Amino acid sequence: MKLSPAQMAWRAAQDITDGAYVNLGIGFPEMVAKFQPPGREAIFHTENGILGFGEAPPAGAEDWDLINAGKKAVTLKPGTAFFHHADSFAMVRGGHLDVAILGAYEVAETGDLANWSTGPKGVPAVGGAMDLVHGARRVAVMTDHVTKDGKPKLLERCTLPLTGVGCVTRVYSSHAVIDIVGGRFVLREKLPSLSHDALQSMTGAVLHLDGPVADLVVPDL
Repeated sequence: MKLSPAQMAWRAAQDITDGAYVNLGIGFPEMVAKFQPPGREAIFHTENGILGFGEAPPAGAEDWDLINAGKKAVTLKPGTAFFHHADSFAMVRGGHLDVAILGAYEVAETGDLANWSTGPKGVPAVGGAMDLVHGARRVAVMTDHVTKDGKPKLLERCTLPLTGVGCVTRVYSSHAVIDIVGGRFVLREKLPSLSHDALQSMTGAVLHLDGPVADLVVPDL
């Protein structure tokens, strides 16, 4: 048993406060925008120069002049703003984003993040993530707990090129919610069907406990 990408996105969305300025990374994190809790409204930012955009349009209704940084179609909301790419990065580097939620290849217990690679199937460069991890006030990661071949993605130290050092504070994985505190992974929530020992066996660093571990319960999405 594991959470689907949509369920991970739902869980991550529950921690976004009303009125927060949020950047969602390419891939799984883009789905977070679908699951804003009732009574809360985040203001979503994209590096290519849009602030306050809405959900993806229905299939067939896309306007391909309106896209996010992942080249996905978006919709406009009242008050949506457009601006130059350089101004967008000035917002990031100036500390004006409350949250960045990114994908990951690896996360270290120290908070180091590797979410790009120059390998055969990797992207050619680190891109805007390098700015986001040091410009946003809080950086969280959404990721499968293990790779496709079953190797841990949460490690003592990253083995891939780093995006940022000591930047990640929370991980929403396919099996658990884990905080990074004082250079340690601290387990906050896990799937009820999964024992601590089983989760530990899937993790490349020690999962510490700091009080009771809550059940990770999400809707059937």
